[in-house]
Amino acid sequence: SRTPDLEKEAELPIDIPEKLPYIVGIVDELADLMMVSTHDIETPIARIAQMARAVGIHLILATQRPSREVITGLIKANFPTRICFKVSSGINSKIVLDSTGGEQLLGNGDMLFLPPGTANLERVQGCFICDSDIQSVIESITEQAPPNYRIPSFANVSASMEMDLFDPAPNDRDSLYDKAVETVISTGNASTTFLQRKLKVGYARAASLMDQLEENGIVSAQEGAKARTVLVSSPPGE
Repeated sequence: SRTPDLEKEAELPIDIPEKLPYIVGIVDELADLMMVSTHDIETPIARIAQMARAVGIHLILATQRPSREVITGLIKANFPTRICFKVSSGINSKIVLDSTGGEQLLGNGDMLFLPPGTANLERVQGCFICDSDIQSVIESITEQAPPNYRIPSFANVSASMEMDLFDPAPNDRDSLYDKAVETVISTGNASTTFLQRKLKVGYARAASLMDQLEENGIVSAQEGAKARTVLVSSPPGE
């Protein structure tokens, strides 16, 4: 029985909120994340889906490419509620719903809905939402908490940086070079996409960093599709 516990909680000298707010995470295009690093994305998503729902944290995943590489078996097993709009083939429909039918939908909001705990599909019609309604919802959400962008706005970029976050000067060593050296040595992984993800930079800057690492003998040269090799065990000078 929870009664004794509730009585003890009532005696605590701190204010306990009656109800914590729901937290909803929305991924607009799952395929983009899975293309960068499947293993680093798939497991955290599955763990959140498995345990976070008990405390009011929920995930909404969306993709326009319902393939097995994007919607993996682990992700499907932890997302029992699914919605499928019109897809190009029965194979895509099976990946989303474990059943055909999505390829026969009419589009324009026509969808198949799979409720949790059942295998019975429901065909429903999504409502049309005008731009003004969408803007109202966005404003309501942003008023609850200020947005926290991972990339600084252009207004906050110092003139002295000369847009170094995006296009570093070709003749100067990148400010993240030492961090890139430390990253590839500690992990043994040397690829442009890996640096892009770990250092949170664009592809062009990550490729430039990889070229600098190669020029300084930190990593091997690229040989076709073969992975680069880290050639040193500690940063130069140590």
